[in-house]
Amino acid sequence: MLSTLKNILVWGFLAGLSIIAMISLVALLIYPSLPNIDHLSAYRPKQPLQVYSSDGALIAEYGEERREFTPIKTVPQKMINAIIAIEDRRFFEHPGIDIVGVLRAAIKNLTGQSHEGASTITMQVARNFFLSSEKTLKRKINEVLLAIKIEKTLSKEQILELYINQIYLGQRSFGFAAAADTYFDKSLSQLNLAETALLAGLPKAPSRYNPLINPDLAIQRQKAVLSSMRRHGFIDRPTYVLALDEPLNLRESIGRKELQADFVAEMVRKTLYDELGEDIYTSGLKVYTTVKKKNQRYANQAVQNGIIDYISRHKLMPNESFINLNEKTFKTEQEKKQYLLSKLRLIPTYNHFTPGVVLSAQPIKVEALLKNGEKITVNSKGLDLLKEDLAKKNSHERIIKPGSVIRFVKNNGVWIATQLPEAEASLVSIDPQTGAILALVGGFDFNRNKYNHVTQAQRQPGSIFKPFIFSAALEKGINAGTIVNDGPLTIKAKELNTLEDWEPQNYDEKYTGPMRLREALALSKNLVAIRLMRFIGPDYAQDYITRFGFDPKKHPAYLSMALGVGEVTGLEMVAAYGVFANGGYLKKPYFIEKIIDTKGRKIRNSSGLMNDETPRIIDPRNAFIMTDMLKEVINSGTGKNAKRLDRSDIAGKTGTTNDLIDAWFAGFNPDIVTLTWMGFDQPKSLGKHETGAKAALPIWIDYMEPILNDYPMKMIAEPDGIIPLKINPKTGLISHEGEGGIYEYFYDEFQPQSNAYFMIN
Repeated sequence: MLSTLKNILVWGFLAGLSIIAMISLVALLIYPSLPNIDHLSAYRPKQPLQVYSSDGALIAEYGEERREFTPIKTVPQKMINAIIAIEDRRFFEHPGIDIVGVLRAAIKNLTGQSHEGASTITMQVARNFFLSSEKTLKRKINEVLLAIKIEKTLSKEQILELYINQIYLGQRSFGFAAAADTYFDKSLSQLNLAETALLAGLPKAPSRYNPLINPDLAIQRQKAVLSSMRRHGFIDRPTYVLALDEPLNLRESIGRKELQADFVAEMVRKTLYDELGEDIYTSGLKVYTTVKKKNQRYANQAVQNGIIDYISRHKLMPNESFINLNEKTFKTEQEKKQYLLSKLRLIPTYNHFTPGVVLSAQPIKVEALLKNGEKITVNSKGLDLLKEDLAKKNSHERIIKPGSVIRFVKNNGVWIATQLPEAEASLVSIDPQTGAILALVGGFDFNRNKYNHVTQAQRQPGSIFKPFIFSAALEKGINAGTIVNDGPLTIKAKELNTLEDWEPQNYDEKYTGPMRLREALALSKNLVAIRLMRFIGPDYAQDYITRFGFDPKKHPAYLSMALGVGEVTGLEMVAAYGVFANGGYLKKPYFIEKIIDTKGRKIRNSSGLMNDETPRIIDPRNAFIMTDMLKEVINSGTGKNAKRLDRSDIAGKTGTTNDLIDAWFAGFNPDIVTLTWMGFDQPKSLGKHETGAKAALPIWIDYMEPILNDYPMKMIAEPDGIIPLKINPKTGLISHEGEGGIYEYFYDEFQPQSNAYFMIN
């Protein structure tokens, strides 16, 4: 036994001497040709582009690598101790290579005790910065020589700083600070000793010891780190014992973002990519958007609620998938659960619409297993979509049965059974005083459909376009009390320059007869809008709408322009309504507030505050009267459901296009303008009664109700050159003394006569 051990030691010693001799021999030949390492002293890692809300919530991170540079002086000592203990316990003593470590590794490899390497931290730095991962003798020699060269050039603290910031630790994370955030959602200083030791164990094999994928192996490695720290005097036994029981507060998922605003993030990414190219992904720039965390979260919820409600109002579609629960025999319930989960994990989750398999289905109760392993019960409150199907007496006729794969979403603590939508919805909210975008939801889910329905979709605006025609009419002497005939109308083909006559109709195919312009706008009367357009002239109207930022090419000078048959984007429309909200200024929406570089310097600052360069595109009297008229939409018109907000300072307009293809609502007060939309990517009817008031307005209300709590009531002051006069509501004429009537606002120069009855017919 002793002779065997003696032989092993001799062979180990000889092996070590051989390695040293070989290194010495080639050093003279290779050392002069080693790469220049001067740049390491000024090393700064490539860092990802990060996108934040205006109040600092992370929205997105772009780049193949997650990095967060940490100076060595800010790295906690326990992190340094853990790394030294497990990776290179003689780091502060050796000159780049550890002869003792080489001999120890050689002995263990020869005796079969373990397969162990002898790479020092300095050698790992050399490998990570200058060498490939190929396992050849030449590469190993280069590694050793580079390590020696690095040790001669840099201090131990500088080398350790490079290692701590450069080493790969899994999940695209380079460096321990990035890994702390990736795995624990913490900074290095916030980690407990157990978490610190777990990170220190990752460099050996980041994939193998990834705690999110292989938690058992990660714990084993963590215990090895703690044991090594105790053995080498970095911690005492009581600390070691306590660390073994300390909690590991791992992230539930690897996603780092704190706020769901994928469409905004993509707008930022594309803007910067167009300016700077591929460099943005390693720039380390921090982009702060104008989006507010609270606004965006309520916007996300409002769009989700609107889609859930829309789905529930319509027919149940066939199952997304079906798992035959009887095709296999399971020994235990756990085995059955694992089988179902293996199927569900193949189905992606979109916008919290989680896939689940129905385990049992009764008229007032459905039990299901979700993709995340949770078993849930959905009661009658969450079964609106399924009620009709579950009520069928013949179970064979039902769509929903055990094995059906549908979607489940938790809303206000209640589970709702639903399906993935075909319809899309969007919301954009801006500050009309600056143009800053406060919230933007471009569709149901960015990962399912990256098409941004706010910025990219060209849709017919329908009746939300009418206010711009009415605004044009005010400049022609028309007023809110002007009487216009809401009656049947036939426009001859000759006037239209077409082959056929046109007989436009109101949405409900009913007619009111002569009515005031204010009433007509509130009730969205098509015939009144067309007669008004006829009176002011399509050419004039086409020129006038360009003030609001609309492209005249997309709004041909025809009478039908009054009904919103042109094309707009949601972003154009919300900016246009902002003109009414801010008293007549066209503010271009913007979404980047500032950009900070890796040194903390502000390299760009966007400001949308009113200044001398902001064009006033309509008379402030026009903006005031239009806002006052649009309040009537909510007080007594198609937007009256918004009265529940109990705000006298809000105004807005519903919009519904032909055949119920697009549903809109635009609403505002002086501080905030919000636009909502619902429709299909491939235009088709949303279904019976799916108007702007039914499909889009509830989303607007859902978002604005909590947001308006942040804004005190604000009424626009009457501008100069305007006068309120009492008129006869049936004639639009000034009321005689002692005669009843209502008040309307007029331009000083366009006051109505007391006896000259006028009606647009």
